[in-house]
Amino acid sequence: MPKVELHLHLEGAIPLDAMWELVSRHGGDPEIRGPEALAKRFEFTDFAHFISVWEWKLRFHDTLDDYAFLAAAVAADLRRQGHSYVEAFVSPTDSPLDPAEMLRAVRSGLEEVDGIEIALIPDLVRDTGPELAMRTLDAVIGVAEEAGVIGITIGGSEQHHPPEQFAPVYRRAREAGLRLTAHAGEAAGPESVRRAIEDLGVDRIGHGVRAVEDWALLRELVDRQIPLEVCPTSNVRTKVAPSLPDHPIRTLIDEGAFVTLNTDDPAMFGCTLAGEYAAVQSLGYDDETMRLLSENAIDASWASPSRKRQLHVDLASWWQGQLRPPVASSP
Repeated sequence: MPKVELHLHLEGAIPLDAMWELVSRHGGDPEIRGPEALAKRFEFTDFAHFISVWEWKLRFHDTLDDYAFLAAAVAADLRRQGHSYVEAFVSPTDSPLDPAEMLRAVRSGLEEVDGIEIALIPDLVRDTGPELAMRTLDAVIGVAEEAGVIGITIGGSEQHHPPEQFAPVYRRAREAGLRLTAHAGEAAGPESVRRAIEDLGVDRIGHGVRAVEDWALLRELVDRQIPLEVCPTSNVRTKVAPSLPDHPIRTLIDEGAFVTLNTDDPAMFGCTLAGEYAAVQSLGYDDETMRLLSENAIDASWASPSRKRQLHVDLASWWQGQLRPPVASSP
């Protein structure tokens, strides 16, 4: 299937062999002796543990060459998996580099790979605070067109840094013509989702799965058809959901929420977008539901109208082949 993904962190999507190359470039780690050991490092007890491993990993990509390298490696891997269009997060506030130079380096790496379009959404990581987020945003705005930046998000420790702290940052981004999403309803409950909607004015919600804990909020999401960037395997791996069968995605789909499927940090969680579709279908959904979810990703994207039309044409052609009734055998 030609795939569209809206919630993927470049730094969390670095293929294990490329991540091992980066670890080796930076002097290695005595506990990490190869890609297999890296995979074991990416086993998490909860969301806080995931954040601590993310912070450990940052020391292995802190030069412009590192970011160009990892961007090219991720783009090549996604193209191999059949991705056509991706809106990818990248975290300049987690880097010691100048944000504008870092984004230029990422774009240079992405442009090494043909056959896939990747737009950038800087993650202004809430853990570093709204003041640094605002300064980073100013740098982002200055290089947005050149680097292919289309919007912003805030990830990180949602439970400690509520969305409303970043309201001025989001107003500034909106005034600059950037689109808005925010991680909410993952490590914190439904109030985080509500504050992202009301205080930040987001166009989409990253995750949003804990909205099911507040029926009135869930009805608002359904009525307003606010797109949700749902990442099932990620939520299970970080213990946001106890298991796939118990994941809130079943309630979200059944109640008519605007659900899109995504991988979040696929190299760290050991997942693929094809696997996410297969996992959700294993919950009992038919092909028509899966087709709707794949179309949702296009409709919720911030691609141009002409690009969306082409993505829909390509996807419809693929689905036509999958759903075509069998040819009757000759008598």
